[in-house]
Amino acid sequence: MSNVKIHFDRYPGGLSKAVVLSFDDGREQDRRLVEAFNRYGLKGTFHLNSGKLGQERFITREETADLFRGHEISAHTVTHPFLDQSPPDQVAEEILSDRRELEAIAGYPVRGMSYPYGTYNDRIVQALPALGIEYARTVQSHGGFHMPEDPLRWHPTCHHKDMIAKAEQLLASKRRFGRMELLFIWGHSFEFDNDDNWDLVDKLGELLGGEESVWKASMTDIVRYQNAIQALRFSVNRGIVYNPSAMDVWFSADGEIVKLGAGETKYLK
Repeated sequence: MSNVKIHFDRYPGGLSKAVVLSFDDGREQDRRLVEAFNRYGLKGTFHLNSGKLGQERFITREETADLFRGHEISAHTVTHPFLDQSPPDQVAEEILSDRRELEAIAGYPVRGMSYPYGTYNDRIVQALPALGIEYARTVQSHGGFHMPEDPLRWHPTCHHKDMIAKAEQLLASKRRFGRMELLFIWGHSFEFDNDDNWDLVDKLGELLGGEESVWKASMTDIVRYQNAIQALRFSVNRGIVYNPSAMDVWFSADGEIVKLGAGETKYLK
């Protein structure tokens, strides 16, 4: 019996392309950005400094849960320090206190963050799992569409200034066999005011909002799905597969798309 050829190349629904939108700081312009995302059916991950909620030009604590309903609330530390210039106990306090406050607001565990000012080092990265952090976004754009190799050093595709060209490139690309493509956009909502380019948000919505071939995901969605895919258990010839996770997953087996339900065992040949 020949071995089955498996490729982890499919998102939920058998799709091969996804977009993630990741915005920092919780500034008042998030209200306009979220309204646009909701109108176009886009999904965002919003990294918040709990210590700045309610300050001038920031959103308030009271509106946060409703504002980001349907999106993801993520950590960004309490006070937005340079973590690479902070002692270890202060790093832990900034992250854990931010998680604690945001979880009280959101009503669910906060498992990710973005690095304030984009600064981090190996010491900080190594500490994150003990602080309950499963992913952390940098500001080092790579221009590509690949999945993260290390979710704790998760580099984006591009800043939002460049998102239209990258979205057009994603839609036009011919899927490489065996690969999932991810457009990962980062930025700050206040920059749309500063640069007077809110039209970019509408252009992105028109490109991707109704595009059924692209999964609109949060950062946690991507991490959970990637973990579920990696948790699959195969027989030696890969003709039998078991999904121990609580998520349905999709992949390719000998060139055919396979859906495997949560907890399901399937015979592939």
